[in-house]
Amino acid sequence: MGVYILKRLLLMIPTLFGVMLITFLVTQFVPGGPVEKMMAEIEGRGARGEAAAGAAAGLYQGNRGLDQERIEQLKRMYGFDRPPLERFVTMMGNYLVFDFGESYYHHRSVADLVISKLPVSMSLGLWSFFIVYLTCIPLGISKAVRDGSRFDVLTSTVILVGYAIPGFVLGIVLIVLFGGGSFWNIFPLRGLVSDNWHELGLAAKVLDYLWHMVLPVTASTVGSLAVMTLLTKNSFLEEIRKQYVLTARAKGLPANQVLYKHVFRNAIIPIITGFPGTFITSFFTGSLLIETIFSLDGMGLLAYSSVMSRDYPVVLGTLYFFTLLGLVSRLLSDLCYVLVDPRISFERVA
Repeated sequence: MGVYILKRLLLMIPTLFGVMLITFLVTQFVPGGPVEKMMAEIEGRGARGEAAAGAAAGLYQGNRGLDQERIEQLKRMYGFDRPPLERFVTMMGNYLVFDFGESYYHHRSVADLVISKLPVSMSLGLWSFFIVYLTCIPLGISKAVRDGSRFDVLTSTVILVGYAIPGFVLGIVLIVLFGGGSFWNIFPLRGLVSDNWHELGLAAKVLDYLWHMVLPVTASTVGSLAVMTLLTKNSFLEEIRKQYVLTARAKGLPANQVLYKHVFRNAIIPIITGFPGTFITSFFTGSLLIETIFSLDGMGLLAYSSVMSRDYPVVLGTLYFFTLLGLVSRLLSDLCYVLVDPRISFERVA
């Protein structure tokens, strides 16, 4: 096992390096980089560009626009005066110690910027994660045991209808119905908490937070219920139909003992092995449309605005961190196979 883990850790290095190299090369050829955007902003605003451009003040020269010398000043300001290879090597060296630099447009470190957005992403991700797992596993087991029954058909219809409705469409419907759109004004529509949250008591703070989470979590969760429920059902159905289950029943074992002592242990493997990766990534997931609809400033909006504004430190820094996180979660998922089913061994693979 130790050799296998070491090999996987070593394989992460070229994988992570390749992802960052490809992304870095793409950013070199994408038009409208930070230098070009600043040039357009200064030239477009004329003399007002000095006040609007911040660090680029004084570069605009009336109708003459920006001469080559001043363009070079902009390149030095953003670090584009150095060769691409040198910039890439420097960037990767900083990323090794988790120094992601400073945002071009927010004028804050990338780490602080991401941390400031995490409460929204963690709220949406973790609540959705727990609701999906705590609902879908027992529901999927019940559907497998009652396969073909009226309960199975009815629940399948409901969850598939929910799956067919995009999350942002469901969010708009929820706002119209329960957010004071046209019917009932029950749930708030903006932010994680109310404006007077700091003045509330502990119990009132918790209730206020949960009240704000009802609509966005519902909109982001409903579509995920079908996938996990059907995965659970099919996994249990496959095990229930195997010969060892028929043998256990023929021996007169109680139905619950067969289901939860024999079937459950084998059927839960494909479900539980994805638990670590899903749990870890749920801290950092962001949904642009859900955050936009419910006025939540999270990772989804940050990622979108960073790409659109060519804020490369944010784009590359978050990509490095999330890629590394994804690789680690994949390794943890593989190790869960061994923990859940001792018959599985990676010794021969290593």
